[in-house]
Amino acid sequence: MNGLRQAIADGAAALAAAGIDSARADAEQLAAHVAGVDRGRLAFVEPGPDFPERYGLLIGQRVLRVPLQHLLGTAAFGPVALAVGPGVFIPRPETEALLEWAHGVTVPRDGVIVDLCTGSGALALALTVHFPGTRVIAVERSPDALRYARANTAGSVVELLHADVTRPDLLTELDGTVDLIVANPPYIPDGAELEPEVAEHDPPQALFGGPDGLEVIRPIVDMAARLLRPGGQIGVEHDDTTSQATTALFAGHGAFDGVTARRDLTGRPRFVTAVRS
Repeated sequence: MNGLRQAIADGAAALAAAGIDSARADAEQLAAHVAGVDRGRLAFVEPGPDFPERYGLLIGQRVLRVPLQHLLGTAAFGPVALAVGPGVFIPRPETEALLEWAHGVTVPRDGVIVDLCTGSGALALALTVHFPGTRVIAVERSPDALRYARANTAGSVVELLHADVTRPDLLTELDGTVDLIVANPPYIPDGAELEPEVAEHDPPQALFGGPDGLEVIRPIVDMAARLLRPGGQIGVEHDDTTSQATTALFAGHGAFDGVTARRDLTGRPRFVTAVRS
């Protein structure tokens, strides 16, 4: 047992030296992954003889800033755990604020929810838990991301659509019938400096939204005006530098009421919501 504690302590020290803020938590999660137990059970396990080598390899990869979620193969998001890896955006805790807001929207049991830029399927799948019986459509343009989304939503009611959300004719058969739209689109302004885990491992097409970060958000606003029923609502995540610009897109469109800038769990401006007038 002392050997396990020492291994975790050494791993945490290596991660801290590499500039990883969550060094201790990451070291414990990697140890639990190798030991095949939940993190809270680490104090009660006796690791096998191959533990030191396997653990050391994972710590070495994390030191190189390979995302923790890639090493674990999964990412937690709200009530679900998702398969993730190279080629798909890793869902972040910041987006859980958008999920929490969506939980407060009134959606009839036979209603329609659309998740734009679904990536791994995180929002779509989490919303099926809170809104059982609703029709949930998730749209993604990346074939790599779709492979993960298909795996994550297998056996669920989520309908996956391979398409670009900037298409003006997307989902026209649903015009005026959608109750809720959520979107976590590419929104980082081109040229922004990012952590190595993001810059080197998240797919660029899931990150960057043009010079001002709004290239995908603009057509989403137009699409929402077309898809949402009167009283239907939309929540769109944005860069923390573009809250005012995103709010102005909705407020200036003429099709929305109740345009509201909202903050994530850390207090940063993170997403905008609006109601179809």
